[in-house]
Amino acid sequence: MPRGNKDGHRRFGLIRKLPSGRWQASYLGPDGRRRTAPSTFETKRDAEQFLVRVETQLLSDEWTDPVRARITLGDYADRWVAERPGLRPRTVELYRWLLRKHITPHIGGLQLGQLTTALVREWRSKLLVAGVSQSIAAKAYRLLRAVMSTAVEEDRILNRNPCRVKGADREQPAERPVLTVAQVFELADAMRFQRFRALILLTAFATLRWGEVTAMRRCDVAPDGTWVRVSFAHTEVRGRGIVVGPPKSRAGVRTVAVPGPVAVELTKHLMTYVDPAPDALLFTGPRGAALRRGNFNTLVRWVATVRSLGLPGLHFHDLRHTGNLLAAQTGVSTRDLMARMGHDDMRAALIYQRATSEADRRIADGLARLVEDHNADDDPDDEDGLAGALVPAG
Repeated sequence: MPRGNKDGHRRFGLIRKLPSGRWQASYLGPDGRRRTAPSTFETKRDAEQFLVRVETQLLSDEWTDPVRARITLGDYADRWVAERPGLRPRTVELYRWLLRKHITPHIGGLQLGQLTTALVREWRSKLLVAGVSQSIAAKAYRLLRAVMSTAVEEDRILNRNPCRVKGADREQPAERPVLTVAQVFELADAMRFQRFRALILLTAFATLRWGEVTAMRRCDVAPDGTWVRVSFAHTEVRGRGIVVGPPKSRAGVRTVAVPGPVAVELTKHLMTYVDPAPDALLFTGPRGAALRRGNFNTLVRWVATVRSLGLPGLHFHDLRHTGNLLAAQTGVSTRDLMARMGHDDMRAALIYQRATSEADRRIADGLARLVEDHNADDDPDDEDGLAGALVPAG
């Protein structure tokens, strides 16, 4: 350990005794500016140990400027969202809502340097005690962890991320229902407006997201309905309405083969409900406007309709979930299945690039056989052994 002389000077740093009897430590940072320890010390040895730690951090390039760590979490997080590249509008809206509702009111006034794992654990615990769902608490925790990760790895404000609470990032969502082929057709038949029949069938059997299927145009559909192209997605943003942008990920840009029986339904829909212009939306409301989720639910009386079919609590997204499971049952590889789904991660994007259209056609043909079996089945009580099945959402 470096030794100091009787004036308090050392090889690294400066220690002096204050009138109060406590000891103060200071040192020169890489920029030549003097930094003082954030608190005084009871003994000179404690002050020396502090300087040893700082010197080690400087030598190993792990030192962070304590002055910069005085920015409040609320201010830093707001700037983080504003400067984060590539965030989708709905993601920005979600992040700002999580900050406004669950993060800033509780710990937003703390400086970054004051945040500890114990404080983060206490904050999360209070959210759960206050009745915040585990899913929302996990989303808020993951956002906080991402913000603090940037403070550590990119901005070098901190040398350690305080978000180290084991299991806090796990949502454990409720299991979602999976429809049988018969139930998908029952739901399509039950639509209050027949213009939405093809919407239900295409979403389920082509495993599409709401934003993907509502953004499709006539030019995104094969003339014979045997494939659809996902190029854009609709996103609803508060105060801005529907925003047209890219799909959820690079893997989301894809061409999906449509099962034969569903292609027939899609062709009928094109002839009956879609304007001839190439950029005409495939699915619109009765007055020709783009579909918004809330308006659609009201138009078709979604809650009452699914309840009448014995499917209370069914979400529109469960159609995609159903299609994913049915596609998996055709026996194709995970690589080809993930490409069809347009799964939202880097591995799925790589898988999509390597998947072949031939494999995707096998999926569509397998789904076609399931639909044809349904259409040929004279026994309405036979639901392929899947009635009421519940599997985790994918």
